[in-house]
Amino acid sequence: MSARGERPQAWPRRVTVLGATGSVGRSTLALIADHPARFEVEALAAGANAAALAEAARRLRPRFVAVARDESYRPLKEALAGTGIEVAAGTEAVLEAARRPSDWLMAAIVGAAGLLPTLEAVRRGAIVALANKEALVCAGALMMREAERHGARLLPVDSEHNAIFQILNGQRHAPERILLTASGGPFRNASAEDMARATPDQALAHPSWSMGAKITIDSATMMNKGLEIIEAHHLFGLDQERIEVLIHPQSVVHGIVQFPDGSVFAHMAVADMRVPIAHTLAWPDRIAWEPPRLDLAQIGRLDFAPPDHHRFPALGLCRIALRMGGAAPTVINAANEVAVRAFLEGRIGFLDIARTVEEALHSPLAAQSADSVADILAVDRETRRRTEDRIARKSGA
Repeated sequence: MSARGERPQAWPRRVTVLGATGSVGRSTLALIADHPARFEVEALAAGANAAALAEAARRLRPRFVAVARDESYRPLKEALAGTGIEVAAGTEAVLEAARRPSDWLMAAIVGAAGLLPTLEAVRRGAIVALANKEALVCAGALMMREAERHGARLLPVDSEHNAIFQILNGQRHAPERILLTASGGPFRNASAEDMARATPDQALAHPSWSMGAKITIDSATMMNKGLEIIEAHHLFGLDQERIEVLIHPQSVVHGIVQFPDGSVFAHMAVADMRVPIAHTLAWPDRIAWEPPRLDLAQIGRLDFAPPDHHRFPALGLCRIALRMGGAAPTVINAANEVAVRAFLEGRIGFLDIARTVEEALHSPLAAQSADSVADILAVDRETRRRTEDRIARKSGA
């Protein structure tokens, strides 16, 4: 993943954005719009929000636009009538957007649904800005193998992994360990009793970041950080014993690397996803934009502490899944997605999210192999079905 020896980018760069109407997608499009001479948009894809996708398409004039939901096709087509933009709908249309001949692709489709489109972009040798961590959680070995085979570049968009990438980019020696920072979420200092009574609104009140609902709940349970351990293992080729998590409530330091000589490098920036997005968008160059600048004197202090594994068991569950290998990471990701949705719908409590994931991790599915996309998708589907059934039985639905 090193950028050493890379030639500067020839502008304009042709780009595709998958997940264009989500939080990361919208931030990406805003940065692209601010630099019209540097970027041409090849394709945009989204799940169901035809109105937002049409607005972005009218503004940025892509050649191709895809919406995953068939029922969103007609309103999207009507909204773009007369623009000359090609419009399509369905799963295959999203895959077509990923196949289109762009130099750079933002993979920001949330969840396991982003796996196949991301893999399509990797297999055509694109620069892939990876905001969909589930692609590496579910299929990390396969994804890295395919990237190497086809000459694709995987650039991490998660602020923590992007921080580590930027530090290692200028280093010639392997790190001794890396540390992924975590704000601790809204329940950093909450008791287990308070967490058991937590409502979705309380869990969605993140103290540092503005993100989508699913990733915000994952931050509250710290499942997000556990999944990031798995992601970091694949991205940086490190055993999990060399990947640590550190609670850092100010969200100023996003990643830390320690080298064998005792040197420690930290990456600092404001808590704004446009920072890592802008880095990947122009990589290996950089683009200027106007984020709020980091003022350490105003911040005054930086605090760090180890995570509480008792109150946040998701961290340990992800480490167990990584040690198990095979289908275990796929199982933990699928069960978590189902459990988070059930919590947001009021069908289970906050602490039931981790309990639900742990039950799934003990199922025979977790011990299966996951050597192909077909294996991974089959395990994902069956895990979701079984998890939904368990939740329904417990809730009496």
